[in-house]
Amino acid sequence: MVAKRKKKFTSGEGARYITRQGALKKLQLSLKDFRRLCILKGIYPREPRNRNKAQKGRSGIKTLYHSKDILFLMQEPIIWKLRDMKVFFRKVAKAKTTKEFGQMHRLLKQHPKLKLDNIVKERYPTYIDALRDLDDCLTLCFLFSTFPSLEHINHEQFALCRRLTIEFMHAVIESKALRKVFISIKGYYYQVEIKGVTITWIVPHQFGYQPQRGEVDFKIMSTFVEFYIIMLGFVNYRLYNSLNLFYPPKLSIRNVPEIEKKLVNKEALTSERIAGLNLPLHNTVLHTEEEVELDEFPLESSSEEMAEAKKEGEEMNKLKTLFKGLKFFLNREVPRESLVFVIRCCSGEVSWDKLLFVGSTFDEDDETITYQIVDRPIVDKQFISRYYVQPQWVYDCINARELLPVNKYFIGEVLPPHLSPFVDKDRDSYQQYIPPEEVLLRNPNVKLADNDMEEDEGLEKEAEGEEKEESDDEDEPDELKDETVEKLQQNAKKKLSVKTGEVEKEDPWKKHKLEKQEYRLREKMVKNKHRRLYKSMMEGKKKRSKEVWLLKKKRRLIEEKEKAARKGKTN
Repeated sequence: MVAKRKKKFTSGEGARYITRQGALKKLQLSLKDFRRLCILKGIYPREPRNRNKAQKGRSGIKTLYHSKDILFLMQEPIIWKLRDMKVFFRKVAKAKTTKEFGQMHRLLKQHPKLKLDNIVKERYPTYIDALRDLDDCLTLCFLFSTFPSLEHINHEQFALCRRLTIEFMHAVIESKALRKVFISIKGYYYQVEIKGVTITWIVPHQFGYQPQRGEVDFKIMSTFVEFYIIMLGFVNYRLYNSLNLFYPPKLSIRNVPEIEKKLVNKEALTSERIAGLNLPLHNTVLHTEEEVELDEFPLESSSEEMAEAKKEGEEMNKLKTLFKGLKFFLNREVPRESLVFVIRCCSGEVSWDKLLFVGSTFDEDDETITYQIVDRPIVDKQFISRYYVQPQWVYDCINARELLPVNKYFIGEVLPPHLSPFVDKDRDSYQQYIPPEEVLLRNPNVKLADNDMEEDEGLEKEAEGEEKEESDDEDEPDELKDETVEKLQQNAKKKLSVKTGEVEKEDPWKKHKLEKQEYRLREKMVKNKHRRLYKSMMEGKKKRSKEVWLLKKKRRLIEEKEKAARKGKTN
């Protein structure tokens, strides 16, 4: 019996992938609902190995999904909810066109809502899984918390984002989980460590909102936020339970200053005081704080990792109490929320002008204030008992994990470079630019070269000299080489006698030349199929080293310009 011949594209890549149009027909959904469902379920297009087979021989580039992902979506009960919402909007539109406004208002009160709890539990079975995927969630929620009300997006989303992000910041303050801070053009980068999981997110600067014209699709972003709100609510609930705090957070209503009651109305007073980040939350169980001590084990000579872990633990404990016993007063012009957050994470006390925002704890006239954060060139009234520093001092102290000298951060001083703590400390200086300030910070005893350009030129000349010598050796005729070899052999036979040895000093130039020759031999051993990849890697390496060289040159020119300006002032 002759076996039936299989049809083309019924197996392999052709059966493994499905186009977006085919998925819409299979699920019986509109493109808008399909996108929303994919975002909520975490399903994205796939790139096949062979696009021609995956597209069943069709030309062009089409959006492809895995067939198993589409079958997985077919079992999702939320599809029926989306279909019900489609029917509901048709009924509302019909009532509006027939001018039955009473029926329309009754329908709008019964607006169906999606419940995403089961999807969050499905995508993140454990608490640790949710923490590992919290970076994008926090970044988007903090971004939406700064927006005003936008068209076609529910205003409740922005208010809920603001509330959940404030609750998360309170949890970080209570747990002292902050590890790194960095300020850039994009905003404030924060890094915390919760349950051994490192979480990094960005908080945008507080600027006036400028509407975007068609550049950003806020509807798609709103769908992501719809899922992230539920996820962040679960995380906050677990965080507060682990810290023995009430959730939602509670503050004492007693002893509220009369000025704060005048600043905001009674309904918003509690939420505004929580948003101030300056008041401790109520605990579910009264407990005293105990310092956690690391277990000490007998360290062996080879256990360097144990010693590093112990050192890191000591630095973390030092960071948690970095500002303990210090009092900070914030001027009006500094970023209040960011400074309050980072200072309280390091056990410091903060306050500001009572008329600026609710939640201040002491006045500017308090003589126990140790630091006043100022970001203006001149301050009219100054106290001798405190330091007046610029905001960067706080962030640099946290990254350095120690209190830095304040003389470089006084009012009117040119601030030192704000170095990023997120870079690799062991990175190659030839592949990535390392500022001189960072080199001095790591090794204070290192003497930097006055002119990096001269060093690079010297290296280039040295390389050219080596190439010339090699070319001269190659041009030498073979007869002369044979004669020199014979003479050396005869001299060696004559000197066959035992003598006391002498220590020969290794010539660094010869060593470098030998290493270069060995490196070229290793390059020749690269296989042909890997040679193109190797060449592209080497080109990328040269490109990065050139960028480093250009940055060094730019830095040198700026410094020379500053020196010339100083000389002109003195003259």
